Amino acid sequence: MSLGPARLRVWWLASGGLAVLAASLAGLVLGPADLGLGEVLAEMANRLPLVEVDSGLGERQQAIIWEIRLPRVVLGLLVGAMLATAGGAYQGVFRNPLADPYLLGVAAGAGFGVTLAIVSGAGDGVGILDPVPLSAFAGALAAVTLTYLVGATGSRLDPVTSLVLSGVAVASFFTALQTFIQQRESETIRQVYFFVLGQLRTAGWNDVALLAPYTGVCLTVILLVRHRLDALGVGDEEAGSLGLDVKRMRLTTVVAASLGTAAAVSVSGLIGFVGIIVPHTVRLLFGTSYRVILPLTVLFGGAFLVLADIVARLVVQPAELPIGVVTAFLGAPFFVLVLRMARRTR
Repeated sequence: MSLGPARLRVWWLASGGLAVLAASLAGLVLGPADLGLGEVLAEMANRLPLVEVDSGLGERQQAIIWEIRLPRVVLGLLVGAMLATAGGAYQGVFRNPLADPYLLGVAAGAGFGVTLAIVSGAGDGVGILDPVPLSAFAGALAAVTLTYLVGATGSRLDPVTSLVLSGVAVASFFTALQTFIQQRESETIRQVYFFVLGQLRTAGWNDVALLAPYTGVCLTVILLVRHRLDALGVGDEEAGSLGLDVKRMRLTTVVAASLGTAAAVSVSGLIGFVGIIVPHTVRLLFGTSYRVILPLTVLFGGAFLVLADIVARLVVQPAELPIGVVTAFLGAPFFVLVLRMARRTR
């Protein structure tokens, strides 16, 4: 693997935009209900100002597009972009190619929060009023906060090593709590596992409205600091000698990535491997500079998750496969491919 140019090419962004467009159209067309591409395009055009086009779709088919498939596609774009970009940011901050958005205990904290909400009988709310995603969000943030507090006490260790080890310890702690509660309330296991395996079933546009502000702010922060992640690759001392405030930079990136991941997990469940597959693929295709990797990861991450959701919808229809199963199935051969390419490079 060779170092790619640090300058972001316009046609690279265009390819990412085309991937998003193609995945979005596929997400609107494909599904149990039969909708044609031309009909969907006509229906979308009909909603534009000063444009009147007869799509030929009935009220039920129009409702499927606007109230079911389109919010699901938009949610997939947001969740995929956030998880993939958070994974890329973690890999830069921790100088570890295997780092993912769940490194600091987000997954374990969210799972614990969901378990508490389900056991207590909470649920059946809508959007921001639904206790289950709120509990997942609170649990994820609590885990990350605890990880950072514990990691700050390891003054004799390298800061990166200290945070990673703290994340492992905190994740184990929350997982143990979750397992203890599930054993006492065994009837909740199925509901909790449904969250753990991930899903993109939405309550209309409510989940999109809940997630969009967090995703917008967190992605903006990560993209604004992306050029500094390249400096972290040479080590903390060397980066500090270049005038970079390493502690502040690491804290800013980790907070943005963790907050965005917690928000994404709260509405989609635990969808694994997105934060590893997408950044690595972008790195292999377009170069190793984070100035290039992270903007492209936003686009390709969203497209990847929408396509994975289509597979989850169609492979066992009329039932649905958890999307986390699809991404995990893709993750195993991807790791084999990365290992083989790394061996050839050496």
